[in-house]
Amino acid sequence: MKLHTLSPNPGSKHRVKRLGCGESSGHGKTSGKGNKGQKARSGGTVRVGFEGGQMPLHRRLPKRGFNNYDYKTKVFGVNVSTLDENFENGTVITEELLRSVGIVNGRYDQVKILGMGDLTKSLTIQIGHVSATAREKIEKAGGTIQSA
Repeated sequence: MKLHTLSPNPGSKHRVKRLGCGESSGHGKTSGKGNKGQKARSGGTVRVGFEGGQMPLHRRLPKRGFNNYDYKTKVFGVNVSTLDENFENGTVITEELLRSVGIVNGRYDQVKILGMGDLTKSLTIQIGHVSATAREKIEKAGGTIQSA
């Protein structure tokens, strides 16, 4: 196979509809845009949800209920397998250490150690939130959990 022998699959390429090429072409005069109106103009489109000046549906419906999105606690989960891969035996794990290594990025209110994976190293955890399975695995590996 050589570059000059390559071609697209038959039927995958269509001819471009050439607009404005005279009356007899079938695509002349208004070029398929009908007669006048906003959608016949260049750049003439309406935004999503626009109802011609009528109050749109999303504004006609009442606002109800409470949304906790702005007030919820954002928690970043770190698995024990991640700790096992990135740290040596006897390391003291703090939130600052996790951020400096690049495991925790962005704005989070809490960091929580989760129990997914295996832990073979003895680590000292100084993070306030540890799941029950993570606590079990850390203590089984000979590590300790200190309150932060």
